[in-house]
Amino acid sequence: MARAALRLGVRALALLVFVSVALLPLVSSDDGYRHCEGVVRGWADASSGRVKDGDKLSLKDLLFFLHIPRTGGRTYFHCFLKKLYTNAQECPRSYDKLRFDPSHPDCKLVVSHDDYSLTSKLPRERTSVVTILRNPVDRVFSTYEFSVEVAARFLVHPNLTSAKLMTTRVLTKSRAVSTLDIWPWKYLVPWMREDLFARRDARGVYKVHSSKKVNAYDVDDMVMPLHRYINDPVAHEIIHNGATFQITGLTNNSYFDGAHEVRHCVRKHPDLGRIVLEVAKNRLDQMLYVGLTEDHEESARLFAHMVGAQVLSQSGTLTLDLKEDLPIETDSHPSMEPEDEETNGHLNSTHGWQNNEAMNSTNDEHGKGNMTVGKLMEAYETCIAKLWKSQSGRRKISLKKVQEANFSKEARKLVSEAILNQIISLNRLDMELYDHAKKIFTQEHLMLKAQQSMVGQHRQFGEQKVRSVYRANC
Repeated sequence: MARAALRLGVRALALLVFVSVALLPLVSSDDGYRHCEGVVRGWADASSGRVKDGDKLSLKDLLFFLHIPRTGGRTYFHCFLKKLYTNAQECPRSYDKLRFDPSHPDCKLVVSHDDYSLTSKLPRERTSVVTILRNPVDRVFSTYEFSVEVAARFLVHPNLTSAKLMTTRVLTKSRAVSTLDIWPWKYLVPWMREDLFARRDARGVYKVHSSKKVNAYDVDDMVMPLHRYINDPVAHEIIHNGATFQITGLTNNSYFDGAHEVRHCVRKHPDLGRIVLEVAKNRLDQMLYVGLTEDHEESARLFAHMVGAQVLSQSGTLTLDLKEDLPIETDSHPSMEPEDEETNGHLNSTHGWQNNEAMNSTNDEHGKGNMTVGKLMEAYETCIAKLWKSQSGRRKISLKKVQEANFSKEARKLVSEAILNQIISLNRLDMELYDHAKKIFTQEHLMLKAQQSMVGQHRQFGEQKVRSVYRANC
């Protein structure tokens, strides 16, 4: 009887130990979730804060163009902002690191790939923020293509060591800003460059054709295939949901010390991403302007009216011309995607600042007489035509060493549905943020249309009043 009771007690104890061990991971996991939830919610609470609705529509002393990579931002920089601001007003070297005093009265413009955390270094109450968003799937494609394009320029060197040494020497002697200085390319280009050299060494230095006929995004013996690129830890750290993390100030380039922990928690517990997404949406709601890459022509018109007109007005160079300023009521069907045709503006060959004719032709007209929004748009169209024409062949030249990587919209159609769906899944936060940006864009369009209609009515009323006075005096 005693032995039976003892055996029963031992079994009960063993069962208790087994249950305790089995439950331990669940408890630990729950504790990890609760910790992460506290981290993310604590960050979100500290990041909250709204501006008055009237304030967000008014351009403040300092304009921060938050440039999300591969959205067409450099076209705006060269063809809009360089015409609206003088060189003295542009905060120096804003594309690499914050090397200026934002309190300086002459500093009026910051254009940077830095994320939203940069505003912690700026006078927030005197800063307006603008940005452009792009369909996340297209942005991932474009990021991949550009990584390959810039990295392929280094294949003129006999080996990777030679490429690194030459780049180091040139950058040490030059004061120019290189793509290798700029986030995220300072991570993505060296990563792709190393991969390209490894694949070239494996197939033979002088072999520039693939051994198999495949689509441009799966030339395995020449270039890292797209499906491997999107699944690499580097892509998870920098590319996926990149717009959301950039707008919330949580990239691996953040000025916020806790950014890594928040990102880690969101990746470990995806449902916490909803909290980050709400902060991103709130940030977009507070911005002076939100554009869309896919609706390039209308985005440009809105930018000219919502931002350009205020810059000109504050500088005293704006003359209202309603006939020129009214937007054209047509659908935008640009012949080419601006960001994909636009190649790297930072890198000439493998280093240095690109000073081609098109970019030099974008010298601003600031202070050279009266300027209308219509004339600003004309100058913009002329600028982008020159910019795209001068750069349209650079991608082909850059990719000569990896000829089968012939990227195009048609080639994208050959990518499997499974890979496309995976990109969408990996960028679910960006997909929803992009939908929110489209709603804001529609509101901007309707608001501008109503504003211009009101201006037209006031002008018509004024003309009628003048005619009445004229008739009364006749």
